[in-house]
Amino acid sequence: MTLEKFTIGVGDRFAHQAKAQLKAFQLAAAQGVAVSPVWNKSNREHTFIGSHPQSVFDAAEAAIKAERWAGGWHVDADHIRLETVDKFLPCSDFFTIDVADSIGKAPEERYVERFVVKHPELVGSVTIAGINEPYRTTRDGIAAIARKYVSATWEAGQIYQHIKRKKGAKKFIAEVSMDETDAPQTPPELLVILALLADTGVHLQTIAPKFTGRFNKGVDYVGDLAQFEREFNDDLAVIAHAVKAYSLPKNLKLSVHSGSDKFSLYPIIRRALERTGAGVHLKTAGTTWLEEIIGLAEAGGDGLALAKEIYGHALAHVDELCAPYASVIDIKRDQLPSAAAVTGWTGKQLANAIRHVPGHPEFNANIRQLLHVSFKLAAKAGARYTNLLKANEAVVAKNVTENLYDRHLKPLFIG
Repeated sequence: MTLEKFTIGVGDRFAHQAKAQLKAFQLAAAQGVAVSPVWNKSNREHTFIGSHPQSVFDAAEAAIKAERWAGGWHVDADHIRLETVDKFLPCSDFFTIDVADSIGKAPEERYVERFVVKHPELVGSVTIAGINEPYRTTRDGIAAIARKYVSATWEAGQIYQHIKRKKGAKKFIAEVSMDETDAPQTPPELLVILALLADTGVHLQTIAPKFTGRFNKGVDYVGDLAQFEREFNDDLAVIAHAVKAYSLPKNLKLSVHSGSDKFSLYPIIRRALERTGAGVHLKTAGTTWLEEIIGLAEAGGDGLALAKEIYGHALAHVDELCAPYASVIDIKRDQLPSAAAVTGWTGKQLANAIRHVPGHPEFNANIRQLLHVSFKLAAKAGARYTNLLKANEAVVAKNVTENLYDRHLKPLFIG
């Protein structure tokens, strides 16, 4: 199975927006740009909501059939580990293998020594096409990088081989994720990681490193744009080099996790893709849930009432809701309005506060981030929430489609 060149990871927390999401990809296709949707939902999100992996496939398949979509599409077992992968095997064809927790775990030194002996090409002056200056490395330096990543790549190999035994080598797509960790991987580290993965037999088609800067949920990038551009372009060069050097899949590409709403990065990414001809996988995840809340707020009545309720409950349980996402949110609590204040807002005010339109006087990034991680409150509302989604399908779907097409697909691929 071969992953398409351009793919967008989309989340659909409550399995109601697949058609609205697919409409955005249809709009891109009408402009001559082929981008494939990859519906994703992690084990953690299933646990929070009380859903099951098959529901993601079923909702996606229903939308594909209803809209007669002829392009590629996939269902991602997002951030899986060996202990969670089995429940995703029957209904997923894309597996995001998350080994970030094993980065830095000390391996037996003999494995480090074996790697360094096997790869003398990594030591000394390493020339990579597309990078101006050669990397100058030492044996000890390469050993130190290998020591940091051997355990993680070994674990990736164990998970990959397990999936391969269960599904067959040609029936799934593998991504390796190392983004949910403290320190970004440098391009030289990425080269060592790819060599290690090749040695363990992982035929990955995308890799998600941690980039420099902050990739907070649902808001723009915070960091040095020039540094990100250098890093992203160097990573593309490293991948192209590793594909040839280590016989990795020719379509191997970068995956940008927490990529939703990184508006300042999209021109950088687009320039790099146009210059190199590379592909990209960008994960937008929970933005669709935010568009549902925006749509309910705009709908007024019971929808607005529930949106305000959810905000009030979120405000009262900030620590609990934010803890699992502490590394990917930055909320200034003194800039969160009181529940009483929000109760008095109009639907338009609440929608404007949540919708990510930089520079809008009513936009509040702190409210947006808090609600981004508060989807389990909607799950607790159960049928009340999902019935309101159905009753207000038109306004919700409009927000979902416009967000994905106008704010993500267009700036990345169309202009």
